[in-house]
Formats: sequence, C-alpha cells, structure tokens
Amino acid sequence: MSSEHDARENDTRETAATADDQAREAKGGGAERSIDKDKPLYVISVAAELVDMHPQTLRLYERKGLIEPSRSAGKTRLYSQRNIEQLREIRRLTQELGVNLAGVEEIIKLRRRLDELQSGMENRISNLQHRLKDHLETMRRQALPSGDEDDYEGEG
Repeated sequence: MSSEHDARENDTRETAATADDQAREAKGGGAERSIDKDKPLYVISVAAELVDMHPQTLRLYERKGLIEPSRSAGKTRLYSQRNIEQLREIRRLTQELGVNLAGVEEIIKLRRRLDELQSGMENRISNLQHRLKDHLETMRRQALPSGDEDDYEGEG
C-alpha cells in the first residue's frame, strides 16, 4: 500500500470519528452547542461508512428520490446529519422490517405529507389563538369602563 493510500484511509477514519462525535452531539450526548442537521458535511464514502452501506446503495437511493444530498461546487455529493438519519431509517425499514424500496418510497411520501399537514394545522391553531386573544381583548375593552381596567387585571 502506498503512503498516499494510508493517508487517505487515516483521513477517512478521522472524518468518520468526527462524524460519530457529531452524531452523538446531535442526539444530545455531546457538547451544549447544537449542530445544523442540514449542513452538508460528509462525502459519500464517509456517509456510506456511517450507515454501514455501500456507496452505490446511496447513489441508488438518490436516483430513486429517497434521499437528496447536497452538491459541492465540483458536483461532489455531500450528506448532512439529517441525510444520515434518513439513510438509517431507510436501512431499518428495508432490513429490519422487510419493506421493499417501493414501500419505502410510499412511507417517505406519506411521512412528508403528514409533516405538511401537521405544520399547516399548527399554523391554523396559532392563527386562531391569536385571533381569539385579540377578540377577547376587544371584548374586555368594550365591557369595562376605561377606569376599571386596572381593577380587573388586579383581581385575576
């Protein structure tokens, strides 16, 4: 083996060790600072090693639209911590639960739709809460004479 190859292997191991530290940190077991889960950090070889998959499998998942890694200026795939979590979930679905890739694709679509619906519902609830608060404040102002507002707030 050449020293250049050994140096690349050492770099890969160091990057993987750093990635493991960052993964632990993302789960709350590391330092107090939080990492950006969407920041592209890992090249395909490191990402594949982190999730115990072959790089070609990651390329297949990208072609199928199951994962969307970022690209560097040189078109190199860069995987974020969120991508790593998605890949681990795909592995869990396929290997532990026996779901085929078409099933995984449907599960991912349904989860995304569920997230969209939940977000929309949370926005509607927040909007209604603000409207209700404004309406209650308007009703209080109309019901109380201007000098009695201080007395009312002190009683509650």
